[in-house]
Amino acid sequence: MPHDEFESIEDINNYLLNHPEVQAYIKSKKKGGKAGKALFLMFDEETEKNAKKLGLEIMFPPAKMRTFMDNKVNTNRIAEKAGVACVPYVLSAVKDYKNLRTISKKLGNDLVIQTPFGDSGHTTFFISNEEDFKKYEEEIVKEKEVKIMKRINCRGSAIEACVTRHGTIVAPLMTELVGFKELTPYKGGWCGNEIYPDAFTPTLREKARKNTQLFGDQLRKEGYKGYFELDFLIDQDSGEIYLGELNPRITGASSITNHAVFALADAPLFVFHILEWMDQEYELDVKELNDRWAKQENIDEWSQLIIKHTGDTIEYVHEAPKSGIWQMLENGEIRFDRMDTHRRAVGSEKEAFFLRITRKGDYLYEGADMGILVARGRMMTDDFKLTKRAKDWIEAIHSKYRSQIVEEPKELPTLIGSLTK
Repeated sequence: MPHDEFESIEDINNYLLNHPEVQAYIKSKKKGGKAGKALFLMFDEETEKNAKKLGLEIMFPPAKMRTFMDNKVNTNRIAEKAGVACVPYVLSAVKDYKNLRTISKKLGNDLVIQTPFGDSGHTTFFISNEEDFKKYEEEIVKEKEVKIMKRINCRGSAIEACVTRHGTIVAPLMTELVGFKELTPYKGGWCGNEIYPDAFTPTLREKARKNTQLFGDQLRKEGYKGYFELDFLIDQDSGEIYLGELNPRITGASSITNHAVFALADAPLFVFHILEWMDQEYELDVKELNDRWAKQENIDEWSQLIIKHTGDTIEYVHEAPKSGIWQMLENGEIRFDRMDTHRRAVGSEKEAFFLRITRKGDYLYEGADMGILVARGRMMTDDFKLTKRAKDWIEAIHSKYRSQIVEEPKELPTLIGSLTK
């Protein structure tokens, strides 16, 4: 059906809920005025109205609540209530550079400013002088409030959890790949994750787990239930661990969490989210589950790379690699081996599962998601640099794309934001 250009994932979901064929299918499932339940990665208040008309219940807290919690400024306020430490910060409006320096005097010269909303890396600004500020001044001063942080020498990490009526279930802490120029054009942009047994010291893992439980328990007091993810920043100089941001939803890291060996042994974290919304009474020993998931022997090694178009060109794609299992040959080239949709089908570190996002006939533009590569083993060294294997896979995937630079595209579609962390 003809439709306005999609500008967001919410637009796509709203289009589907208003499509006659979709509506007819949902109505065919109705019993007693109810058609069932629905899960959306992203939705807004219009999605809620459309779903309600069809007798669908959305299995997430209200869009208004999610938007409030998704606000990076509000995240810090929730953390304060929960007793979870954040990087030293100030929440304030900023009028100009002089005003910024007055507000942030106690934070030092090197600052990181985040605006309330935005995809990973798009709205995180590194400011050391007036020249840096001028680059991003328009985005910063238009906001009613921004988060101004002391810049620390940090490494990123991620942890996913689920708020249930019995307490907060916490999955193991994962490393984060951030800002690698081979994967993303954004300096602070998320571009992948790793999970492996000795990724962090026992002390750091325990601190992250405790802070996540505290934060989850506070979310429950705020009226939230279900799946969420926290980014933690580990200060390489002091060893302290700080809360970075909250993602109140299923995230780009969820595939790693839900397919790991601990999840297969018990149940994927996502199943506990569904259970919480199924209108059924159930018993669960959260402490026992969290203790088991915290054991190193219950964690296996997996990595995922989010591969973006890093150039500032717009290119029309003539050929793209298909989704499935690819093999790395001795000469560094890759070949498609077989179709499979589960990462467990990856047999060794010489294979990887590629999920194609940009297809033939699509456009590549700065920050466009080309695809996701999932592999056994690690893709970073112990000092948080890409391994040679990671670089070889990234280069090989790029080589399978054939595209042509478009100087003046006749009809360039609205470019939907990249994968949301």
